[in-house]
Amino acid sequence: MAGSPSRLPGRDKVPDTGAAAVVHVSIRIRGNVQGVGFRPFILRLARRYGLSGSVANTPSGVEIIAQGGEAAIEEFYQTIPQEKPPHAIIDHLDRRNLTSPTSKEKFSSFQIIASADHGPYHITPPPDMDLCARCREELFDPHNHRHRYPFISCTDCGPRYTMIHNLPFDRAKTAMASFPPCPSCAEEYHDPANRRFHAQAICCPACGPEYFLADREGRMRTTADPIIDTIDLLRQGKIIAIKGIGGFHLVVDANNHPAVQELRQRKKRPDKPLAIMAKDLQTIQNVAQLNETEVKLLTGHDKPIVLLEKNNNFPLATNIAANNKRIGVMLPYTPLHHLLLAEKNLPTLVMTSGNRSGEPIIFNNQIAMAQLADIADFFLCHNRDIINSCDDSVLLCQNHTTTVLRNSRGLTPATISLNHDCGRTLALGGNDKNSICLTRNNQAFLSQHIGNLDHVATYQRFEEISSHLQTLLQIEPELIVHDLHPDYQTSRYALTKGSLATVAVQHHHAHAVSCMAEHRLNGPVLAITLDGSGYGPDQTIWGGEILLARHDSYQRLAHLQQIAMPGGEQAVREPWRMGFSYLSQAYGDVDIAKDLPCFRDRQENLPTIMTMIKKKINSPLTSSCGRLFDGIAALLNLCPITSFDGQAAMALEAIATNNATTSYPMEIMAAADGVRQLMTTPIIRGVVTDLKQGVTKENISSRFHLSLADLFTTGCRQLREEHDLTTVVCSGGVFQNSLFTSLLRERLAADGFTVYTHQTVPTNDGGLSLGQAVAGRAIHRKTSAQESREESKP
Repeated sequence: MAGSPSRLPGRDKVPDTGAAAVVHVSIRIRGNVQGVGFRPFILRLARRYGLSGSVANTPSGVEIIAQGGEAAIEEFYQTIPQEKPPHAIIDHLDRRNLTSPTSKEKFSSFQIIASADHGPYHITPPPDMDLCARCREELFDPHNHRHRYPFISCTDCGPRYTMIHNLPFDRAKTAMASFPPCPSCAEEYHDPANRRFHAQAICCPACGPEYFLADREGRMRTTADPIIDTIDLLRQGKIIAIKGIGGFHLVVDANNHPAVQELRQRKKRPDKPLAIMAKDLQTIQNVAQLNETEVKLLTGHDKPIVLLEKNNNFPLATNIAANNKRIGVMLPYTPLHHLLLAEKNLPTLVMTSGNRSGEPIIFNNQIAMAQLADIADFFLCHNRDIINSCDDSVLLCQNHTTTVLRNSRGLTPATISLNHDCGRTLALGGNDKNSICLTRNNQAFLSQHIGNLDHVATYQRFEEISSHLQTLLQIEPELIVHDLHPDYQTSRYALTKGSLATVAVQHHHAHAVSCMAEHRLNGPVLAITLDGSGYGPDQTIWGGEILLARHDSYQRLAHLQQIAMPGGEQAVREPWRMGFSYLSQAYGDVDIAKDLPCFRDRQENLPTIMTMIKKKINSPLTSSCGRLFDGIAALLNLCPITSFDGQAAMALEAIATNNATTSYPMEIMAAADGVRQLMTTPIIRGVVTDLKQGVTKENISSRFHLSLADLFTTGCRQLREEHDLTTVVCSGGVFQNSLFTSLLRERLAADGFTVYTHQTVPTNDGGLSLGQAVAGRAIHRKTSAQESREESKP
């Protein structure tokens, strides 16, 4: 919607264009300054100081042309960062005096003018924001014309990234283009004194989107209020697919155990914890423990899911997060959520991603009704398009430090400032928990969570997000970076871009550089990279590494003792195989397994598994720390079979009491190639001894966590003596384990190391693409320089 000049009430100063000296300046602002109410803020501020001129969105942010007295201009300039809108982020602010002839121009007022829609845009799309307090008041005010309207918003709140086609953030380039504003909304839009002045998503019941309720056959339900009907259906125990701002949720009453179980059965999600949405903080306190940092995370404008420690007397359906000490909780962030949870006897709802297990979140009405008809009983849909699908973001507080587990709604696209110019690079991420990263010079842009690319629908979404983000950011890549694994979908994708230069980056090198880039470290550093798997150049599976890492290179200094994975990927789904493999390595025979509960019903399988290990039949070697957690969990009979990634490790952490005082015996051996092996055999023997002596599983788990932290601390201490390095970065999915991360950090810090872990970038493979982008560009630069030197030789 185009801006039109209008005056504030008479309290504003009249522009001083008389005899006093007049200063005429241009002020340019870069950062997150579009879609956050910045131009209306500038107009009101300018009129406060009696200035004339204009403000417009530009390809690089916002430009202000201001004219007035020198003192007024100075106060205006200084006030901008002090009073900026709550969601605005200013990265750069500068001004320059305008010279003749422009400086001779006279303005009669200050106004918002049309966006400068020429040249490449060098701004970040604004993230989605939760409903603000003032809009919430209007939502429940029966005298307000937007009473109970589920699309109420203003310049300080509402969807942004999920409804953007292109920049600048103008209504015509969003999903709201299909909803022309009514005269009342248009009047608010053009009123500088109104909170919705230049609010691009402004709408009301007369002109905006609307919700409708349908059954699983797609038949519309005739209803005066589809939201009230949805609440009634939830109380009856029905499963409702509800369309939000980033996609569909599958929703049930969190107090209804049979309804939760029915959702699990239909979605084929038997064990993985489900997230809940709670009405308010008081409701959350009845469910889980809260500290000050977690309260800040829950109440922030991005409203993520936060993993909290459950109360001992958990009041909700026990099958929401069984066998887990944590539960994912979020507060309402859309008007619809507030309306659903405002009703009595429905203070908490299970809200899980609307998809079939393993596939991306669904965000289209027709696709939802086609693919979720055997899961949901009813569909609460709306008629506004979702342009960019986004799951809910997931955060974890570890000792008052935030860890991002899933970067998505409200946080994406995340912008990271880099130490070095990375040009225009596209990094494709990993195969699982995929995200992509684009760079423009010294800035990196991390996409939302995409998922597992082995699913066709997820791979298609990966291609769509890659293409759209390049268009949105106006970045045409000149370099593509992918994982070293030749069979990853991302590696195959890179090969289809034959005209562009490509670089393959080893998985754990990318993990290390991801943490380095987040903290603006150049290296060299010691990097502890621990996860489930990553393809190594020796064609074994890595995952328990200590590297010497720089942006452009790495050296493997130490790793966990290698172990066979009998059955390959099947050993990931069936941790009892890993448990047996560790036993056979530690004891050399199968007899020891007869006394352990995990193997009592599998005695007939053990000789075959032993043969596979000895003859190296489909039993690749791995140094994976994730598989070590699986093996220990299996030996304790916690999780011999898994139904989701990380289940065994989560079960092992959940029972740990954190009261261990002594580690299991440890050993570090130097191999012939100089790479140290952090031996796991002494730990396995210690665990088995404790089991035979009747030590509780809880104490064994605690002692294992302590032992692993001590083992890596000792390894770093030895390597410090050789390489004179005191900085350690930690990255990989294992660092989602709060107990282990805390123990390792404490021990490394006590030993004199400076320790860095992820805070704003996912520590799992969701952050891999950032490390790929920075490492890939550094490797490409180094390789190009070497080739140039070779070519210049006589």
